[in-house]
Amino acid sequence: MAAATIVHDASEAVELCASYGLYLKPITKMSISVALPQLKQPGKSISNWEVMERLKGMVQTHQFSTLRISKSTMDFIRFEGEVENKSLVKSFLACLDGKTIKLSGFSDILKVRAAEYKVDFPTRHDWDSFFRDAKDMNETLPGERPDTIHLEGLPCKWFALKDSGSEKPSEEVLIKVFKKFGEIRNVDIPMLDPYREEMTGRNFHTFSFGGHLNFEAYVQYREYVGFIKAMNALRGMKLMYKGDDGKAVACNVKVRNCGVIL
Repeated sequence: MAAATIVHDASEAVELCASYGLYLKPITKMSISVALPQLKQPGKSISNWEVMERLKGMVQTHQFSTLRISKSTMDFIRFEGEVENKSLVKSFLACLDGKTIKLSGFSDILKVRAAEYKVDFPTRHDWDSFFRDAKDMNETLPGERPDTIHLEGLPCKWFALKDSGSEKPSEEVLIKVFKKFGEIRNVDIPMLDPYREEMTGRNFHTFSFGGHLNFEAYVQYREYVGFIKAMNALRGMKLMYKGDDGKAVACNVKVRNCGVIL
């Protein structure tokens, strides 16, 4: 999971659990592709940095929160850009999509295509068909129907008990945060069980860039409606933490549905 990034404008954030400073903020990414010309002169190359700077200049008075290269080939360079608010995405796309770039020393024009980033998130069809087609599952039983959410990349510190002096995530806090959507039957944080790592051979301690420890968790709702509400609320969102000083940071969290009996 990527590191948490500073949030300068939290106006679009919605409350998840105010007592723990947790909110959901819309993912505001876009995918930008720049088609490259055929290089006819040996030894001549196109600077990815120059292309990136031209893209930054095309959005006029606005600024990207982040802009990075996600893929580079002989035919195109693909960038992933992020802006502060959802409302800015359309403005950025209007400045970029279908436009062209002229690089110094090259006669060819580079075509730019830009579109809103497609978030990888399960749909209702995905989980309904999974459990419907699974022959060995009984949908009347907990864990054998769509009721459990699997989350990856949750920052440990954000889910630690207050004033505990520990940065270890707490099941109590996890329940407090996610019961917003419905009654919870059970939760599971694998990293809290050291014996499970030995039994499965998996390492449940995952580090993000910057060394901050993240964890994965399972949240099982008692009723299907709680699961649906949670999935709908998490779709297209990142997790944001606002400290007592008013400063906010956000990170992407991977969300999946699964069938497990807790």
